[in-house]
Amino acid sequence: MDHVHYREYKILLKPEHFVRPEGFEHYWKLIHHIGKKLDVGVVTHPDGFNHKIREVLFYDTTNYDLYKNAFILRKRTFYKDGWPETDHELTVKFRHPSETIAAETDIHPHLEGEHKIKFKEELLPVKTELGLMRSLYSHNCELVSPNIVLDQGLEDITRVFPVMKKIDVTPKTRIELVNRVAVEEVQVDVGEFHFGHGLAAKATISIWRNRATETSLVGEFAFQAKFHRKEELHHAAKKLSEKFYCAVQAEAPEWVHLGATKTAMVYGLGGKPAGQHE
Repeated sequence: MDHVHYREYKILLKPEHFVRPEGFEHYWKLIHHIGKKLDVGVVTHPDGFNHKIREVLFYDTTNYDLYKNAFILRKRTFYKDGWPETDHELTVKFRHPSETIAAETDIHPHLEGEHKIKFKEELLPVKTELGLMRSLYSHNCELVSPNIVLDQGLEDITRVFPVMKKIDVTPKTRIELVNRVAVEEVQVDVGEFHFGHGLAAKATISIWRNRATETSLVGEFAFQAKFHRKEELHHAAKKLSEKFYCAVQAEAPEWVHLGATKTAMVYGLGGKPAGQHE
């Protein structure tokens, strides 16, 4: 059984603050100030405000059967100088509030070739109040340019990920682009935080836009730490990371978009129930 090796702290941001590139720098200055007050080591990368562009696509059945069963099927394509890279990344996630249920879900693929398994604890604000946090557990498999057809029958996916066969839907059920929305993600890998005792985290700020309408959907501030076993995290460093995470929400409330996740927001564009587990 896989164990949690990542802790990712996420905060959704109001999109109106990122209509210009300067929004990334303005927000980072606030974060830098909050971190320094709490004695968090804050490092800004020399190229931290270089923008990276990715296209993000979600696939599901018309009734969102994958998402309602806590699965996410995402294709991500990186762009360089305006052109898509040759390879793309396909990720299957099982994301659930229970660490035990997430850990027991076998997300390993029946497919030859390179793949990565990542088991993360994702920290999110509570949905109704600033300055608090809750956890989702995300068991992920990442594949590079797999030969999998995404817009036909679900059986093409379950053949590679047998764990999805437990979903109560016929194998021939068609999957398609969720709400016909192609997301453009603009991200900066802005810097990193040091919480002491060897606990460090990489920081990113991003904005998601609807590529068809050029409408800004939501922003996100995130920082992620990687470790061998979460039980080995130093208590003081872990506590400081959580204190900082809550302070970022409470001390810059005008930036925070209270809600669920970026994925949930894309699903919500369809105007029909998509499940409440996130």
